[in-house]
Amino acid sequence: MAEFSRRMGDGEFVRSLVSRAASSQVGGIFSGDNPSEYNKTDPIRLWVIQVVIIIAMTQFLALVFGRIRQPRVIAEVIGGVILGPTVMGRIPGFKNAIFPDEAMPLLNLTATIGLVLFLFLVGLEIDTRLMRRNIKAATAVSLAGLLLPLGLGAALGVGVYREFIDPKVNFGYFVLFTAVAVGITAFPVLCRILTELKLLDTTVGVVVLSAGVGNDVVGWVLLALTVALVNASTGLVALYVLLTSIGFVIFLLFPVKWGYLWLCRRTGSLEQGSPTALMMTVTLLIVFISAFFTDIIGVHAIFGGFLAGLVIPHENGFAISLVEKIEDLVSILLLPLYFTLSGLRTNLGLLDNGVTWGYTILICVVAFFSKFLACGAAAFGTGFNWRESGAIGSLMSCKGLVELIVLNVGLQAGVLDTRVFSMFVIHAIILTFITTPLTLMFYPSKYRIHTNNTARDAPKPGGDSEAAPRRSTTEEGLKTRFAVVLDKIEQLPAAMTLAQLLHPSTSTETLVQAEVASDDEKHSSPHSLGSVPKVSLASSRISIDALRLIELTTRTSAVLKSTESASLLQTDSIISIFRTFGQLNKLVISAALSVIPYDEFSTAISTHVSEAETEMVILPWSRGTGATSTVDEDTGKIGSARNPFDGIFNKSNTQPQDQTSSVVYAEFIRRVFLSCPSDVALFVDRGSYLNAVNQQLVLPFFGGPDDRLALTFLVQLCINPDVKATVVWVVKTDTPLTPSSSAGDDTKKLQVPDTVLSPTGRSQTVYHTVAAADTVYGNQNTETRLASDTADNIIWDRYTRNSTTYAHSPAVVSALSRITFTRQDAFEPLHHVLDLVNGEVSQSGRNVIVVTGRSRRMATENHAPELGRILAEKGFSIGSSVSKTVGSVGAALVADATAASLLVVQAAATPTN
Repeated sequence: MAEFSRRMGDGEFVRSLVSRAASSQVGGIFSGDNPSEYNKTDPIRLWVIQVVIIIAMTQFLALVFGRIRQPRVIAEVIGGVILGPTVMGRIPGFKNAIFPDEAMPLLNLTATIGLVLFLFLVGLEIDTRLMRRNIKAATAVSLAGLLLPLGLGAALGVGVYREFIDPKVNFGYFVLFTAVAVGITAFPVLCRILTELKLLDTTVGVVVLSAGVGNDVVGWVLLALTVALVNASTGLVALYVLLTSIGFVIFLLFPVKWGYLWLCRRTGSLEQGSPTALMMTVTLLIVFISAFFTDIIGVHAIFGGFLAGLVIPHENGFAISLVEKIEDLVSILLLPLYFTLSGLRTNLGLLDNGVTWGYTILICVVAFFSKFLACGAAAFGTGFNWRESGAIGSLMSCKGLVELIVLNVGLQAGVLDTRVFSMFVIHAIILTFITTPLTLMFYPSKYRIHTNNTARDAPKPGGDSEAAPRRSTTEEGLKTRFAVVLDKIEQLPAAMTLAQLLHPSTSTETLVQAEVASDDEKHSSPHSLGSVPKVSLASSRISIDALRLIELTTRTSAVLKSTESASLLQTDSIISIFRTFGQLNKLVISAALSVIPYDEFSTAISTHVSEAETEMVILPWSRGTGATSTVDEDTGKIGSARNPFDGIFNKSNTQPQDQTSSVVYAEFIRRVFLSCPSDVALFVDRGSYLNAVNQQLVLPFFGGPDDRLALTFLVQLCINPDVKATVVWVVKTDTPLTPSSSAGDDTKKLQVPDTVLSPTGRSQTVYHTVAAADTVYGNQNTETRLASDTADNIIWDRYTRNSTTYAHSPAVVSALSRITFTRQDAFEPLHHVLDLVNGEVSQSGRNVIVVTGRSRRMATENHAPELGRILAEKGFSIGSSVSKTVGSVGAALVADATAASLLVVQAAATPTN
């Protein structure tokens, strides 16, 4: 402060600012200033150029190597090698212009800050609770993966020292350093490889993670000891450094950790599972003060960052939330600088003779086989088969980030020269590169044993402990086992709305019995009960599985979520809200949580459906939280927020953006439609636009398996006494109808459509279009066309004819009393449906939900030409994404901006539908 005051008093600070303004800001590049020329008074310009080049190079290479499932560190190091003296450094003037020696300290400082923060995240990933899982095998693998590699690494160091190292370098220090470089395992890269290969939930993944924790901690301790010895001038100083380091570790892990935990509770951060601004400030101060202390005692600053990560508690998702606040800055901006610097320091041109390359190959062979054989043998000895043992050995031989950190520390400490450093960098790249293909070779998907890829809880009955029966679809098609997919909090209103409709109130059964008794007395119901009711509300209790899906990325926070999925199941806000809703409404709710890559969401849903024997999957698709909407009372159209596809064809910048208006999400829905083995319902929730509580359902029936499912499901929803419905069988005519003949009656004979699609199920053939993948179905034939037409007539007669052939339950009789059935002819069926729905919206005084079949399979009519005319009339161009997702009827309603929610269903593919 005194020096700063003196400079201010003398005017030196002001003069420096004026000088800078005069030299670089007046005119700038227009005055001939070269922005790439290093200026020590204004280094930011060249630093930005360096950062942009490094990030662009690493991002491009990461995209390339990501295609072959290689970790990001490979791209970062190879990018540095390309930018360094090996490749681009040979271009005359490149190094002096972009990476001049005088500019490297600033780049190195920025990279070191990123490395300290990264090691803090690594310390956060270390969870000793992992070691309790398969502790016997993990301990054996960890010890074997340390002892043999350390011994062989020391032996290797003897030969390398004699051939390449200056005798002035201490022999013992170099041998110890070489042993650590060979023996250490890259735990952070290991986590990401397990994530990429979907091995986190396998027995192999659990053991490798547990062994990697112990291996990593011991490796860092040995590296710290090596650095302390190298930096110490005498043995006594080294002892002081070692004792001070031990004391500092104890200080951090006990008093500081206790105080940090107390402050977390005091500020409410631990309770809410997210750090406050105060806790983030305290956390960063701990990180950098710890790094400062370990640096000034003669140990590298990175160890302080690593130790600070061990202080952070993992309870209630606190660590995950803290990581989310800083990880992108570290992994995207700062960390690539450090590993690119490793590449810049690598000069493969120095590997210019056979002896050098021979030792490079020897380093690779010793480093790989010492880990592979030791860890593989230990795994085999603890009961793993040869495939699992080979995968464990391959994974434990991974080097990556940690190896490069060790090499840079050795280079900075003077233990390595540039040539030996380059040799070890080559070995780190090769061993990291071969980890993924070797693991896949030893342990392909068909041989994997999964421990539990999805965290689950027991069903939570609301009111009593009776669980719903499995596979209890009744003879009337009423379903009792549903799965609701939740991956965004915005989907909760839609999920709750449909769940509420599925579960009638407690007074419903009494109401049904009263209505049935009244109908019997009056002998006026067209729906006969028969002698014995087949189902009652009590015997068809609804149960709902809430399947919470969280995207698994390469981010540290995502990896933490995956390893802590069991605790997340209890603390996740979306699941907690839905559980509470179920308890208040006496629904049987169970929850499951999966942390998986986004591309695997549809596969996870299909797996869950098969394991839980789910009868229908519900995909809620709500409007964004910021969207508002109004309804024109005259037209029944939505004023501001149109529908979930607004983002595709929205032409107004003032309209709120829907958070689910995503073509990517539409592709996910189509993948679910394609692969799910059960019935699927997509509920596009438009929100409650009217004040009425009651719901009005509208079903335009065209025929086919999807429309038959829609009709059955509509009847089930109408068991709720607050729900009424209108079902219209729309028959396309070849000529326009006159006003007097625009509608038929219930007894009109249905015309057989000219074309229908094959009922043999969904083909696995997928055509890729601009709107992404779509399902292609087989051709029709006369037999399947007539069978589908017959099934349409049977289900229509079942619900409309006054016959003793169909003996309905009291619940269904009550539901049918609130449904209006009609048949109507229409020259333009979609226009007719739009008029019908808009009329219901403006006249019913209820919230309207349009129920429709997706009809991408066994559709009775091809509505594409008419849909194109509707889009032209509305002035929209939406491509094929909307119709592929919600079908032609749904797409017409979307384009018309009708103020009604949309429930699109697709029947499971069977040989008979």
